[in-house]
Amino acid sequence: MSEIYDIGYRHYDGPRLGRGYATRALAVHSLRGVFGLGRTARSKIVPFSLAAIMLLPAIVSIALMALAKQRGIPYSGFAVIMQAVVATFLASQAPTVVAPDLRHRVLPLYLSRPVAVVEYVTAKVAAMTVALFLLVAVPLTLMYAGELLVDLEGPPLTQEYLGAVLMALVLAVLLSAFGLAISSFTPRRGLGVASVIAVYLLSSASVPVVYGTLYSSGNESAAAWAWLANPFWLVDSVQSWLFGTPPHSIESAAYPSGPASLAILVLLIAVGLIALALRYRKAASR
Repeated sequence: MSEIYDIGYRHYDGPRLGRGYATRALAVHSLRGVFGLGRTARSKIVPFSLAAIMLLPAIVSIALMALAKQRGIPYSGFAVIMQAVVATFLASQAPTVVAPDLRHRVLPLYLSRPVAVVEYVTAKVAAMTVALFLLVAVPLTLMYAGELLVDLEGPPLTQEYLGAVLMALVLAVLLSAFGLAISSFTPRRGLGVASVIAVYLLSSASVPVVYGTLYSSGNESAAAWAWLANPFWLVDSVQSWLFGTPPHSIESAAYPSGPASLAILVLLIAVGLIALALRYRKAASR
């Protein structure tokens, strides 16, 4: 004989905030996770340590402006110079954004609500983009504020600063799309970290070798394209074309044409986002 139990479920009559609110909530939750907020103290060590390292050159630049009355690291070259720290931050934190949901197989629960794969991917990419943008933009802004306070000879380099901040956002989108796409192929955080680091090291180490080989053989035009294999030099190439800043490649080697660099940049961002969406669509169907 069957029995009926009252387990306390009640109909919800409150406001339904919809997909937009759910996407923003997921993005904020993911952004907090990048910096270890709401988690154990050990989770905060790596992101905040790397953020502190990013601030050190800005502090040195301000001291140089105050004491020697000369500028330090150029705004346009800051991301390129600090690319190892930025890449380490991406590799260490990108898996924390995507790996837990895959490892615990909670993605179908997210998608059972009014959050589709597009909204889920958008929230994750937005969170990682904001984190990387803050990592680069905060030191840039600190240096610019120091330049205004020190009052160096000549006008402040406002245009270069604004261009560097804009390109920091573009770089953050590019790194987030590819970093999350690479990390999403494994539910294990350690493998995700190793995969992102391996891709970065391969791109950064192979570029000078390929460039040097082609340049020494007299093929200078083909050698210039080698710099675009590294995301930091790719964005620097677009920045150099848009804002007229000098290239910050090794030995200030020339980049290929600006429109071509911009087209490759847009294509790579699109490829990264599509790969991430396809990966999560496949994971959600399991």
